[in-house]
Amino acid sequence: MMYHDLYEELAAGAVPSALPGRALRLLLDIAAGRSAIRAVRHPLGFVCLPVERSGEHGVCVHLWSDDLPGVAATTSEIHCHSWDLVSYVLFGQVRNELAAIADRGPGASHRVFEVLSAGEVDSIRPTGRTVTYAPGASVAYRAGEVYTLRAGVFHRSVIPEGTVTATIALGSGRPGMADLSLGPLGTRAHRVVRRRCDDEETARAARLAAEHLARA
Repeated sequence: MMYHDLYEELAAGAVPSALPGRALRLLLDIAAGRSAIRAVRHPLGFVCLPVERSGEHGVCVHLWSDDLPGVAATTSEIHCHSWDLVSYVLFGQVRNELAAIADRGPGASHRVFEVLSAGEVDSIRPTGRTVTYAPGASVAYRAGEVYTLRAGVFHRSVIPEGTVTATIALGSGRPGMADLSLGPLGTRAHRVVRRRCDDEETARAARLAAEHLARA
């Protein structure tokens, strides 16, 4: 599953009929130890299987499950990417909720934080920008559907309680854009280390995803 093989079709909403089967074979290879891919516990609460990273382009499988160990965000789940997203739902359901924010001094509810990533370490730095936040428009996407999101758009991904969900996420970096997150006004600069899963944890995540995909 390479970025350039998928992007044009998924961005146009034309999902290749062979994609679920290709994804299933990849997951089975990871589960059986036939792949060098190792899962990472993402700070936004899902498990990430990094499939490809080539320059500004990347492909990952994102998996949400209560049966896998999660990580709590140190700011909030409301964030924006420095890259354009194209996401295909393999199984389950994800609700993409946009954030309605307005720059504000007095009366602000959140501060904007910049997230600078180097390897497996995220440096989270408070900026001078403070805003008010309210949930905005949201759309639910189910298995077989595709959604896109431009860089710089604040949002959060909401998974229905008790639902196991996986997506194929394609990212394309945009020069001059930053990864940002909203958080409490008084939160100080800090670092977060993204914990890479061991072989057993990686196999368990891939096996869980493969089982759900095979039934989808």
